[in-house]
Amino acid sequence: MNEEPHLIAAEPQLFVPDLGAACAFYVDRLGFTLTFVHGDPPFYAQVRRGGACLNLRHTDNAVFADGFREREADALSATVTVQGIEALAHSFDSAGVAWHQRLKREPWGAQMFILRDPGGNLIAFAG
Repeated sequence: MNEEPHLIAAEPQLFVPDLGAACAFYVDRLGFTLTFVHGDPPFYAQVRRGGACLNLRHTDNAVFADGFREREADALSATVTVQGIEALAHSFDSAGVAWHQRLKREPWGAQMFILRDPGGNLIAFAG
């Protein structure tokens, strides 16, 4: 039987300089659940909220090359699709997150906001 492939989910890998700080940010500020931490010392972890999984990978090197953010100020590391984006933006605002872009309606019709994590990754949430 030849079944047509069906993509189920994507799990972007985000490189972070401080795995503990990244896990704390996603869990304590954004309401994700820590799925697992791996390594001794830990170097890899996964956080999940609803159907969104983000894999966090420690790196001793700079996450972004010198000058990258100046050249590519809006380069995203991941996009999370959301139902109820206004309520989510409000909850993140209450948690005191660092906004890269506050909630706005884009020219193509989507509502979107972008957060910066402690490692400098930009995560877009779009509804």
